[in-house]
Amino acid sequence: MTSTVPRTGRPRLARFVKTRYDKARERQVLLGPETVVVLNPTGADILALCDGRHSVAEIVDELGRRYDRVVDDEVEAFLAKLVARRWVEIDHD
Repeated sequence: MTSTVPRTGRPRLARFVKTRYDKARERQVLLGPETVVVLNPTGADILALCDGRHSVAEIVDELGRRYDRVVDDEVEAFLAKLVARRWVEIDHD
C-alpha cells in the first residue's frame, strides 16, 4: 500500500464506524458494517484520539507521552490501513 497519511491531517472515525468496549472480549473493538475488529491497547488509544481535532503529529506526540516507544511511521501505517478501508477519514487544514 502506498497510501500516506499527512502529519497535519486530522483523522476522525467515519460516520458508520464506532469504538466500544466489548465485555466478553474485555477489549476495545472497532465496529463497522458487518465488521468487528478487536483492538490492542495502542490501537484503541490511537482511535480514541481520532476526533477530528488532533492532527496525526499530535496523536504521535500524545502516544509518546503514554508509551516508552512510539514509532510515528507505525502510527501513520495503522491510520493509512483504516483510511484505505474507509473506516477513518482525514480532514485537511
